Amino acid sequence: MAFKKFAALFDDRALAYATGNAVQDLLEPPPDALTVFEDGPDRWRVEAYFDMDAGERDLEGELAPLLEWPLPAFEIETVPELNWVAISQAALPPVPAGRFTIHGSHDKGRVAHGPNAILIDAGEAFGTAHHATTLGCLLAIDRLTRTQAFKNVLDLGCGSGVLAIAAAKAAPHARIIAADMDPQSVKVATENVRLNGAAKRIVLVVGNGLGHPRVRARAPFDFLVANILAGPLLFLAPSIARAVVRGGTLVLSGILVPQAAEVIATYLAHGFTLKRHDQIAGWSTLTLRRR
Repeated sequence: MAFKKFAALFDDRALAYATGNAVQDLLEPPPDALTVFEDGPDRWRVEAYFDMDAGERDLEGELAPLLEWPLPAFEIETVPELNWVAISQAALPPVPAGRFTIHGSHDKGRVAHGPNAILIDAGEAFGTAHHATTLGCLLAIDRLTRTQAFKNVLDLGCGSGVLAIAAAKAAPHARIIAADMDPQSVKVATENVRLNGAAKRIVLVVGNGLGHPRVRARAPFDFLVANILAGPLLFLAPSIARAVVRGGTLVLSGILVPQAAEVIATYLAHGFTLKRHDQIAGWSTLTLRRR
């Protein structure tokens, strides 16, 4: 099996991460592994690995019509078959997100084991805080829980479980339920919840949207976070509106900045007020309150 590494250097951190996100989220098929890391003073390196049995790739040609900024040239190198999860983990440094520090097991010896350290390894479920959407949600959870005492929380589309774990740490008196339609994600999230000492605080369920009986039984919620994609968020707007109490808080992400206007308009029409619109590396995180 032949693999190729595409590597490019950037002198702007935000553009490096935005390009990495675009390679991961907008190209089809996506890379088998992707890393973005600091490579010297004021220089960041994006590396994407592709299985060439799936066909030759022209990253610059594929990305050019999708991005609004010029790209540096990608260097191409043939590499042997490797352990892609190990490569990804080794290149993912700890991420500070407000009071939280998200880190992998390879960094346990370098991260202070305080109450807000969250152990999440890169793997088969989305959510390590290196992606702008997860980071945006973590920052929102940190900010909102400093001024509000939430009692009933839903993490919809929980992936790795990192947002539910953060909510458990920041809102110690809240009941928390986390749902994902992917059984493998819920399996990974269950293990992450256990490793982070939150198994007694978080209920995890496999469920499509808000239809799971345990989710329905817990509704309505005073805090709901949904880090999925713009399409599902638009489709689920009526159900999400019914699942949030009047005066409750809603955080939405997984939304590309050009998609945000439609998502905002849809949720305004379903009884929400936009309180904040944060943008990180081309992705939007919306904080809304139900009127």
